[in-house]
Order: sequence, then C-alpha cells, then structure tokens
Amino acid sequence: MLSQISLRDWRLGLARLTSRMAFNGSDRIRFGAYETDLHTGELWKHGTRVKLVGQPFEILAVLVRRPGQLVTREEIRARLWPGDTFVDFNHGLNAAVNKLRDVLCDSADTPKYIETLPRRGYRFVAPVESVTPPAMGKGIEGEETPITQQALIEAPSAPLAGEGLVAPVGVQPLAETGSRTLRPRRWLTYLAAGAVTAASVWAVANWLRFRAVPNETPGAEIGVPFKMRPLTALYDRTSEPAFSPDGNRVAFRREGSVPGSSGIWIKEVGGEELIQLTSNSTDCCAAWSPDGHSVAFSRLSDKRPAIFEVPAVGGPLRELVATELLPEHGELDWSPDGQTIAYVARGMLGSSAVFLLSLKTRTARQLTTPTAFDQDWGPRFSPDGSRIAFVRGLNIMVITPEGGEVLRLTRESFRVMGPPAWTPDGQAIVFASIDGKGPSLRKIPISGGATTRILEAGDFAWSPAISRRGFRLATEMLSSGRTIEREDIASPGQETQALVKTLSGENSAPHLSPDGRKLAFQSDREGGMDIWASDRDGQNPIQMTAVGTASAPRWSPDNKQIVFDARPGPESTGPRAVFLIKAGEATPYPLVQDGFSNRVPRWSRDGNWIYFASNRSGDWQTWKIQEWGGSPVQVTHRGGFAAEESPEGQYLYFVKHSHELPEVWRMPVGGGPESLVRPTVRPLDWAAWAIVEKGIVFVEPGANGEPTVSFYDFSTGAVRHLAVLDKPPFWITATQDGGAVIFDHPGQQESHVMLLENFR
Repeated sequence: MLSQISLRDWRLGLARLTSRMAFNGSDRIRFGAYETDLHTGELWKHGTRVKLVGQPFEILAVLVRRPGQLVTREEIRARLWPGDTFVDFNHGLNAAVNKLRDVLCDSADTPKYIETLPRRGYRFVAPVESVTPPAMGKGIEGEETPITQQALIEAPSAPLAGEGLVAPVGVQPLAETGSRTLRPRRWLTYLAAGAVTAASVWAVANWLRFRAVPNETPGAEIGVPFKMRPLTALYDRTSEPAFSPDGNRVAFRREGSVPGSSGIWIKEVGGEELIQLTSNSTDCCAAWSPDGHSVAFSRLSDKRPAIFEVPAVGGPLRELVATELLPEHGELDWSPDGQTIAYVARGMLGSSAVFLLSLKTRTARQLTTPTAFDQDWGPRFSPDGSRIAFVRGLNIMVITPEGGEVLRLTRESFRVMGPPAWTPDGQAIVFASIDGKGPSLRKIPISGGATTRILEAGDFAWSPAISRRGFRLATEMLSSGRTIEREDIASPGQETQALVKTLSGENSAPHLSPDGRKLAFQSDREGGMDIWASDRDGQNPIQMTAVGTASAPRWSPDNKQIVFDARPGPESTGPRAVFLIKAGEATPYPLVQDGFSNRVPRWSRDGNWIYFASNRSGDWQTWKIQEWGGSPVQVTHRGGFAAEESPEGQYLYFVKHSHELPEVWRMPVGGGPESLVRPTVRPLDWAAWAIVEKGIVFVEPGANGEPTVSFYDFSTGAVRHLAVLDKPPFWITATQDGGAVIFDHPGQQESHVMLLENFR
C-alpha cells in the first residue's frame, strides 16, 4: 500500500503528466467524478449538474487549466480581484476556496483535488483530461471534428438547394420523437432526449406574465405594468432571440425534436405564424439586415463553418463568408448601414476575436486583439453604428469600428452569459451575468457607473435582445426540474412513479415518516428553499417553513415534528443551524444555533435526542442534543456525518465525511469503539443511504458505473443488488420494509424565448 506522501506525489506526477499528454486546451475537462465546461461555467458530478458559480468557479477554472502547477495567491488576486476592487482579499479568497472544496467534497487536510501551499497558493493535484463535446454535424453521432483554418471567400457562392422552407400560416408544433440533436453551444449540454409539452411552457407564463413591478424598478413606466409572456410556446427548446428593425418579428433558434425541424425560425409578435428559414441543426445566432428583408446567421458545421444570408420570408441561402468560426461562439451582428457584419472567429493569437466583414468587398479584418488568456465574443453594434460592444473575460467592452482603444465598461465578478444588447437610445447596455441564483439581466449606462439588475425579467434570464421600436425585450428563460420519484423494489418491472414534480426548480431530500403516511422534502417552488410536507404519494403538499434556506428534513418517531437545518437571519449568510417545527405550527424554533455550522439532523429512535453534524471541534463530528434543548454532547471523535440509529436503537451508523463515496461505520449508541461496516457499504454520497428494519438500503456505483440500489443485511452481513436507476440520486429514503425507495431524480433543463413588454 502506498504511503500518504507517496500517494500525493503519485497523484501530483500523474496530474502533470496528463496535463502534457491529454490536455489540449478544450473548455470541457474531466477530473475524478466531475466534469466541467469552463466556457459555460457548468459543473457536473456523475452527469448531474452541481451548482458552482462566481469566484469559486473562476478559481476552479484557473487551477484545472494548470494541473500539477502552483497557482499563487497573487495570480488569483490579479485575475479575480482587480487592483481597483476594494475587498478583504484574504478573507474573500479563503471563503471562495472553502466553497469550492465543499462542492467538490474535498478536504484541505487530505486533498484529492486542491492542495494548499501555505502562504504561497494552491495546486490542483488530481489528473485531468480534455473531453470532446457532442458531435456538431447534422445529427451525426460521435466525436467533434476539429475545425480547420479556412480562407476567406472573396465572392459569394451559389444558393444552397433544399433550404428556405416556409411553414404555412397556423403551423402546429412538430410531433416529438425519441431523438434530438444537441446544440453546439455548451451551455445546458447533456440534456435528456425529447421535449417538454407546450402546457408546461404556458405554466411558466402563468407564473411570470402580468406581474406588476414597483415604480422604482429600472425600466418601468409609472402606472404601466410590465408583461412577461412566452414568445415561443413550442415543444422544443428555443433560444437566441433577435428583433427585426420594426420590432414586430423575432428570429430565433429552434432545436427540433424531429429531423428537419432544427434551425432558424421567425415568429411575429402577437401572431401565430411560424416561418422556418433553415433546417440545419448547427445554424445559430440570427441577425437582421437593417431593411428587415433578410437574416444573417452562422452555420457551425464541422465540415464548412460559414456565415449565410437568407430572405426573411424564406428562400435560398447565400454564403457570405467561410471562415474559422468557433463552435462555442457564432454570435454576429449587422451594422445599421447594412455594409458590415461583425462576427467571432479565431484570432492571430489563437483566442476568439471580433472580426468585421465588408459585404461590398467580401473581405474581413480582425478588429480586436485579445491576449492568449482572453476571449472576445458577442459583438453588437450601437444603434448609430459608431461603437461595438462585446464581451471579454467577465466584462463588457466597447470599441469603435475603426479600432483603437478598448473601453472597459463593467467590472463584474460574475461570468457574462450571452451577448449584450444596446438600448434604443444607445445610452445603456443590457447584459446577463451569473450570480448566486443563476443568469439574470443587468443594465449599465454607456458612460459607466454601477450596474442595475432588471428585476422584471426574473431569474434564469440571459441572451437579451431589445427592439429598436415598440419597447420590447426578449430573453432566453431557463427552466429545469428535479423530481422526487419512487421505485418499487419488491415489484420489479413496474414503472417508476413521480411523487413530487414542478415545472422548474428543485424538489429533493425526501424523508418518509415512520408510519409511512407522510412525505417531507425540500423545494424551491416558491422561490426560496423550504420544507414541505405531503401525503406519501406527493399529493396535498403544504409549505412548512418560509426561511428560504432550509434543507434535510427528518420526521420524528411520533410523526408529529420535523427537524431540519437552515441558515438563519434576514440575509441568510451565516452558518447553518438546526431547527424544529411541529405539525400545525407556523414558526420553527432554533434547537442548535451558534457560531458553528450545524447540519443534517436525525432523530434517535426513542425521540429523546437529535443527532447532527457540527464543525465546532475543528472538523466534522457527530453531536447530539436533547429534543427540548440543552448543551450539545459530542458523540464521534474521528469524523462523523449524517448519523442515524439502527431500528432497535443499539448502534449508531454514520459516515466520516461529506465527500463522495463515503464508507458507513457504526458504534454502540451508549459509546464505545467505532468499526467499519463489512462488507464495505459505500454509497454515492453521504445522503444516498437509509436504514430500514433489516438493513441498509443504499445507492452505489454498479459494475459499469451505473447507479445501483443495493441492500446490506444486518443479520447476514451480505450485500445484494436490487435495481438500477437511470440517473444517480443524491438523497434517498425507503419504506421500513425496504420494499420501495424514494429518491430525487435530476430532470432535463429547457430554454424558451420570453417577451417583456413595456421595457424602456
């Protein structure tokens, strides 16, 4: 067996080796159980999306691009905290790294991913590998073919046959099939096949439309409410809206659920007619000509990436230029005088840069020159054509079409999502950036100053487009759902039953009451994360709390009370505390609330004690407190998390940490030696196991890595496999006889174009 030092050195050496052999500069990177897209700012664990935004993600991006190498604190400071940013850098960096470690289930003492070099910086010690994104051709499966350098075309080519299909008036949404072509852009990749129903889309509208906005909200006209409604109520994902010059039509991208339905489409505002302009799944990023007669777009095919023009009423395509367009950046814009198209391609230094294409001469020139570490993308002409806004790094930049000095307009700490949009008067820019909740729209004057959030657009809005006439704003609206489902182990072959589901948001952390009649769970269906209770089949849900940060509910043995943890206070930024709420009462009361983090409460079998995990001793240990309160008593001394008593109350079962694949241990409830449960019970995560009458039900990686429900028998010590799930859950609970498991199920994420009326 390797010693701890040699294991660390082995990991470090392997990380350096893979950084030379496997890392090719791709934005998609895999390490351990995780995969990340550095361009879109996404992180997955076992294929399930994990929330990590802001500075913690930016630190991860810096570290994984230099595996095995020291990244100094000053380097991180220069990148994330510019010299004109007045913050407590040391506190901010430590907090961001701790948040990153929590998400990665990592430890500073025994690092698997991020090693601290005291007073110097950090080093990523795990091996990394580049991951090839999904294929980007016409529904062809397999790996992406690298795009090769192509010369600019001096003259237009002949129209392409078979394009420019026009849908009849009143065209109906296309029927869904079992296949779907993924978009090349890397935000929201790995989506489940198929599409959501139109009724679900309209449910979003019922939540958003006709919401009155306070008069002080930026953009609101006094006395006139904003109206937010879906523009594209289709079965398929729609995105990248672009207004016609008169503001009455919107071009958008559609990812069809049947072959031939993907491409660039047009819809009239307030009408039902849909016009399909193209039928290639790699077409994106529509831009209208100033006269409104045609639409330009990027075709990101790995065979021949090019920019095309198509009549706005449908018809043959005309190639404008073939060049090295980038798969992740097909954004383009048409100048107000109609003479120039701004687009994004690989620049002289290898980074993405903004180019200008003269439609008169069919020649292009590079406008911006980013460093090798920056990426320029998302160009947008101002209404008078005198300036071009674009994105560089985390900020919005402005430059003239002639080139020269680049003006940095924003000083954001969050990633920009989608290209910016100019207000019709040219005096401000609207853009989307990711904060703690998700992408949201912000506005900044062109003269500089503070950004202001556009509250009426809501959360999860990005890629804004603003009409030059008509006071309208269009945006992509993201929706996703995590459901709670039931799998009957005792009746194999039956379909999985969805118990708790919402159009968007998270429903997770299920716990079945001891009598099997009630279900407690956490849900953010009303905005904040709170505790809900329902019948065992998910019917008749009732909101139990309104704290906005609640998690990990557990029923008491008498089925009358629920313990949970939450961040208390109006700002909800402090350490987590343990609360208890009784059925029929509206206000929970704090059971363990102090300066330490107290998490994952569980009842003793007699209902007299509540176990919880706390870092009050310097690391995570299991503590307990009497149901009526008092002083906490330490239970474990060598690590303890998510502890739960056996059915007869003889043993306490627990895991040592909150990392992935923890081992389950046990000790006598009255105190005594700790022992590892053998054969080893190793669930996917600290919440992916539950104690039932005769053993432990848990979800573990199967022989081929698939999430497998297994059962550890207390009497025999044997482990047998019960069922295979299609996606890995984080939380599970089970009926007392072990005949059924209830778990959270990651759902698909969708994007639709929403329209905000009366935007000024």
